[in-house]
Amino acid sequence: MLFSAAPAVVSPVPNAEAPRDCPLCPRLVRFREDCRVEHPDWWNSPVPVWGDPGAWLAVVGMAPGKHGANRTGRPFTGDYAGELLYATLLKHKLGEGEYRADPGDGVRLTGAVILNAVKCLPPANKPEPGEIATCRTYFEAALGQLPNLRVLVALGAIAHAATARALGMRPAQARFGHGAEVTAPSGQVLLSSYHTSRYNQNTGRLDAAMFDAVIERAIMLGRGSNGGGTGKPE
Repeated sequence: MLFSAAPAVVSPVPNAEAPRDCPLCPRLVRFREDCRVEHPDWWNSPVPVWGDPGAWLAVVGMAPGKHGANRTGRPFTGDYAGELLYATLLKHKLGEGEYRADPGDGVRLTGAVILNAVKCLPPANKPEPGEIATCRTYFEAALGQLPNLRVLVALGAIAHAATARALGMRPAQARFGHGAEVTAPSGQVLLSSYHTSRYNQNTGRLDAAMFDAVIERAIMLGRGSNGGGTGKPE
């Protein structure tokens, strides 16, 4: 059962995961404890990286959603934002199976991972700058343990800025915009997209075609990169 597993047990990068009771961010710890009282059958712990250890593509979110990853323990699983994300990844054969918004649905990513810049649920869905900086230890460690990683797609401005910093760039060197791309000193490419949130989709800020175009561009960049690994686009 996923709810009883330690984050490292379900992660492709187990040495880069926070413990279930990570104490580093007091505000997030208090909120986690409140959620454990309110919903004792939920995950309510740092959400681990999920996907293929040979991934060439990483999709980066900001932080777990309360009724999504914080509930289920799998990134973008169980809330509206995951519907478009998983549908698009599966369409482009970056995963196998049928997404049913449940960590037991049997979906398996191929060539991709999903992770968040902040591993714990923040109040009001808004991490503070110090929390983003603190969690960068785990974020950078996870990226460093994905040896075939070549393209990163950041969802939203906060995830974009955190990813740019993790790749050794100042935010001013990598300005956020839907479809924007920049090459990091490592040669890895950072692509950005509006977040797949319900709000962005309902207001027309992001639609399926716009998000599809970003993933198609990621695949094109992956094909043009040198490097092997199990996740190389064919």
